[in-house]
This record gives sequence, structure tokens and C-alpha cells, in this order.
Amino acid sequence: MDDSIAILGRQPALGLAELESLYGADAVRPAGSQAARLRLAPCSVDVARLGGTMKLCKLLTVLDTTKWPAIEQFLIGAAPTQATRMPEGKMHLGLSAYGTGVSPQQLLAAGLKLKKAIHAASGRTVRLVPNKTAELNAAQVLHNQLTRPNGWELVLIRDGMQTIVAQTVSVQDIDAYAARDFGRPKRDARVGMLPPKLAQLLINLAIGPGEFAAVRDSLSGDVCRSADNAQKLRADHGRTTVLDPFCGTGVVLQEALLMGYHAYGTDLEPRMIDYSRTNLAWLAERRRLGDASPELAVGDATTYQWQLPADQPVAVASEAYLGRPFTGRPAPEVLAQTMTDCNLIIKKFLRNVHDQLPAGARLCLALPAWQVRPGEFRHLPLIDQLAEMGYNRVSFERIRDDDLLYYRADQIVARQLLVITRK
Repeated sequence: MDDSIAILGRQPALGLAELESLYGADAVRPAGSQAARLRLAPCSVDVARLGGTMKLCKLLTVLDTTKWPAIEQFLIGAAPTQATRMPEGKMHLGLSAYGTGVSPQQLLAAGLKLKKAIHAASGRTVRLVPNKTAELNAAQVLHNQLTRPNGWELVLIRDGMQTIVAQTVSVQDIDAYAARDFGRPKRDARVGMLPPKLAQLLINLAIGPGEFAAVRDSLSGDVCRSADNAQKLRADHGRTTVLDPFCGTGVVLQEALLMGYHAYGTDLEPRMIDYSRTNLAWLAERRRLGDASPELAVGDATTYQWQLPADQPVAVASEAYLGRPFTGRPAPEVLAQTMTDCNLIIKKFLRNVHDQLPAGARLCLALPAWQVRPGEFRHLPLIDQLAEMGYNRVSFERIRDDDLLYYRADQIVARQLLVITRK
């Protein structure tokens, strides 16, 4: 039986690809439109390193109904027993529903009934977190202590003609993300603002499932490893170097260091290397990264010769050159020239790095894609020339290649996440 439920982020396809990349397609399957079921114990999944997963839940049960009265009746009957297993003291309760069609008002009414049933059975007081929307966000879960021993967020997910009932065990730490994003001493809007969550996605898609197979396969029966033990287990396979050839202010490098990888960054502009060095020193001081010593150098990604380790794995994770920023749809000739410039630079980079990587090395690049009409994108021509450049494109079982786009609805320049391996 599946042990965990991942509640995915704003673009669920990216979260699915990330999970499949790390744990393999056989361990992941979609559950409705906003979640995934994982054949993994919750304590073996480190949500802090997952850019595309908002919440991690443990599976409680699956109901063979999607009718709200039946679901509500089940919860009212089961809640008092669950409450007796929790430590004494005030209980904090919240409800979230994904894809069920249940309104915030219905959830609030159900929460009040649960609160009454728990108090009647055990006498304990319950503080209910009111629903303004059907889903409590990560901030509400954190600030209302719903993952603490006396906290309980019940999560309901429609999956076909069934309803999954789960309990949240961990959520993304939005305060930590904000600190790493906006608190860094050096930022530069002119070169773009790479969100830490996207940097995590790039790294996880570049790492692939190899080093996580041992973590996944070690879980059987009641055996459960913590995230720290899982990271130690992966370390036995050698310390992976994450290379970012367009490192900018060092966002990918900082996330790589936090995941326990060796970070190696280069950039054409000396100013960006100075920014990265300052930001990574700031991070090391705040997070006590110990002997983490990232490599940084000024270098043109189209010609540079990286000093890569011969005896340890290397993964390339980078936001490549995105071209000119556009606040409105550009004229056709302007877009055509921008596409030509981006295509030339990135193609030169791929040819340069090819012979420096071992066969099978994996890369995840954020490439520009231009939204010419709502939901319609123009992509770089090199996407159709990967084989002749010596690369194989990685496809995913759970999502289509076209779904690997990171963007907002009003954004002209999107990021297309391209996952490839060196032949």
C-alpha cells in the first residue's frame, strides 16, 4: 500500500517530474490533479529539498466514495479515536480538500462537528483553523502548529471515484525560502531572479534516481529511515558535484550545498562570481555548512574547461541564458533575433561541455520559451537537434515533455526545463 501523499505546488507537473526523477516512476503515481501517491514511508522523504512539493502527508485510509455526506460522517466517527492517541493538551485542527468540490463553508462546518465530537468523547479542547479556501496553505499549517504533536491537518484528496484521507506531517518552510531568496546580501534583478524552489527542481531533475534507489529499496515493512540517514546512505555512493555553468548570483549553488552536494559554479561576468562568493559565504555562516567549499571561477560557458572530478558523479543544473526580458509581447523580428541569440549560445555550451562529461552524465537546463499567445509557446530550435549534438532527452512516464514549463500566466519569457543525458 502507498505510504505517503505529496501535495504538489502551483505547477503539479513539475512536482511529479521531480518525484519521478528522484524515486523512479514505479514509486510515484498521480492522485487527482494536485497530489501524488508515493510508495515510500513519510520519514524517508525530505520535503525541505523538494521544490515542487508543498506538503507531505501520511496516508490514513482510502474511502470508496466521493460523496461529501459520507466522507464527513466517516471523519466524525473516526476523529475521537485519533484524538485519544495524541498528547494531552489543546489540540489544533485544520482541514484541506483537493479536487473534492467541497466549499470552505462545508469544511468549516465539518471542522466544527469534529471539534464537538472530539470534546464530547475526550473532554479535550480543540482549536479549529478556519478555512477561507478549501486548502490551507503552508503558512497556515506552520503558524497554526498543525504538524506538531498536538496538531492535526486532515487532508482530503479526490482520486477518481475514491477519496484519500491523509494527515500532514511536514510542509515547505516558506520563511526559510524567503530568507534564502530575499535575505541574500547580493541580488541583481537585471540577470533575473531564480527562485530557490526552482533551483531545487533543477538539481533534483539533474541528479536522477540513481543515488536514491538505495534509499527507496531499503524501505520495507516497518523499517523507516530519517531524512538525515537517507542523506548519509546516498553519501556512501560518492559525493556528487553539481555544476552550474551560468551561476549568476549562486542560487543553484546554495541549494546544492544545502542538499549536501559539492558546488561548482562559473559565470562570464566577474561581478556575478563576486556576488556568488559573497552569497555563499553568507549562507555558510548562517547554516553552519562546515567544510563546504564551493568552487567558483570566471568563465565563458561556451569555451571554458571545467576541472571536474574523474572519480565522482557530476550533474549539471543551470538556468541558461534567457535572452532579453520582455514585459510585453515583442515584435516578430525582435523575438526571432532573441531566439537566434539564445539558441547559438546554448548550443555552443552544449557542444563545449559534451566532451568534458562522462557518458550518462545528466543535465537539467532551464531554457527560455516565449509565450506568444496564452498557453502557446515558441521553443529553441536546438530541442530538435539534441541527438546530433550527442545527447538523449529524458522523458517521464507521468507527464509530457511539454508540461515541463515554469511560468506565470502573464509571463512572456517562460523557463522550459530540459532534462538530457550525455551519450
